[in-house]
Amino acid sequence: MSEPSPKPGTLTVLQPPGWKKPKGYSNGMAGRGTLVFTGGLIGWDADETFADGFVPQVRQALQNVLAVLAEAGGEAQHIARLTWYVRSVDGYRASLADLGAVYREVIGRHYPAMALVEVSNLVEPQALVEIEATAIVPDRPQGA
Repeated sequence: MSEPSPKPGTLTVLQPPGWKKPKGYSNGMAGRGTLVFTGGLIGWDADETFADGFVPQVRQALQNVLAVLAEAGGEAQHIARLTWYVRSVDGYRASLADLGAVYREVIGRHYPAMALVEVSNLVEPQALVEIEATAIVPDRPQGA
């Protein structure tokens, strides 16, 4: 059974009793702190140069999520939800092994609630993926 009111600074995985544990994501997360919402971040760097290919764009998009999150004092383990918009679910499925390695390289072994949606197009024509994040950054104790 999940703990609905986690202590400050932690996220709790919400896993209903009797449900199989999902691989690579959580069904839900709960936490206390400052909510942070990123925009849809794509696989280009600060100079708006795209990484070459789907997996490299995912790596860059995840790094971009962490860069925005850091502005609020957050880190990967504070991510409660990721929503991925991909141009091709088939391309996503074909890249699962490489995606898993890149995900663990950038995010680690933290698996928030996630959704994956195939879209026909993204605003930037070269973008193959766009990722949004919701995070719960622990409140800093006063005077810290």
